[in-house]
Amino acid sequence: MVIQIKSLDQLKTMRRAGLVVAQSLELMRDAIAVGVTTNQLDAIAVDHLKKRNAKSNFLGYHGYPKVICASINHEIVHGIPNDRPIADGDIVSIDFGAIVEGWHGDSAFSVGVGTVDPQDQKLMDTCEESMWRGIAAGKNGGHLTDISEAIEKYINSQGKYGILREYGGHGIGTEMHQDPHILNFGKAGFGPELKPGMTLAIEPMITRGTAKTNVLTDEWTVISADKSNGAHFEHSYAICPDGKPFVLTALDGGKERLGALGVEISDLLS
Repeated sequence: MVIQIKSLDQLKTMRRAGLVVAQSLELMRDAIAVGVTTNQLDAIAVDHLKKRNAKSNFLGYHGYPKVICASINHEIVHGIPNDRPIADGDIVSIDFGAIVEGWHGDSAFSVGVGTVDPQDQKLMDTCEESMWRGIAAGKNGGHLTDISEAIEKYINSQGKYGILREYGGHGIGTEMHQDPHILNFGKAGFGPELKPGMTLAIEPMITRGTAKTNVLTDEWTVISADKSNGAHFEHSYAICPDGKPFVLTALDGGKERLGALGVEISDLLS
């Protein structure tokens, strides 16, 4: 396992990529509504990449045909955008990445549309908070699986959810997916030591039912085996040279959500 360590200047470029991702996702979030198609959301992302002189890290990745992944309800991750209108009550999960000067950003969110089942809303809230708990646990001097345990522990405290086993977070830098692979379950205290210059994408994926999944015939879309609804959240964060975290793909660097967990973010990338 080789974990890429970044300099402060390299982290600053990754922050630029992260802001392109964050701004694009906000534009898509604002556009999501009943009757909108995921192809229309993909077009918004294409347009913003062009305006920001950034490249997609999804388009062409192992042959992937679009710049976003758009997954609906029991489609948990890697759904391909299409012309099917979004319906009232749908869960829409959007995953998106960008490249600026060779450095990558990657982030995802899930959102309910229209009248949302309260249990679906709790699913999404649980998944999102588990991501923030994972980032908060990924401290300088800790170990990789500290993140895994924090995510799993929070999810399990909220109810019976399926935590996907085959998919997880990852290192990120000059490639979208790098070492280390980050499980969303496990016991703390294991794996590589977390150090300044590391950049990690924390990415919980959960369902209201089974953790088992199937892949559709398009060879991309991952669905829950029991067709239960799923949620997916992701942020890329850095451990800065001062030892403090900074969320590269959050508009505020993670200040609000990490602050609520008692974690102070670095001011080196602000």
